[in-house]
Amino acid sequence: MEQQQTSSSTSTRFRHRKPPMYDVIIHNDDYTTMDFVVMILETIFNKSQEEAIQLMLNVHENGEAIVGTYIYDIAQSKADKATSMARAEGFPLQLTVKQKN
Repeated sequence: MEQQQTSSSTSTRFRHRKPPMYDVIIHNDDYTTMDFVVMILETIFNKSQEEAIQLMLNVHENGEAIVGTYIYDIAQSKADKATSMARAEGFPLQLTVKQKN
């Protein structure tokens, strides 16, 4: 009995999707100093002094501001680091991470 050999070629295409992006939002409170917020924005979110001051004022006037947009792991890591630094200084600073629309 003769066996028939068949070959099949399967082509798989991979589509690279951009990962979802997340906004890090800083919220206003009545206790965290403006200087501390500026320092957090400069050191953790790599903002220039001018940009950090403008964002801090925006938070102060509007209650919150988006301070950066990143993939989830980086967004959460930056928010956690800022929160830890605030707690170490006795501030109730709050940051949230929200998926970008």
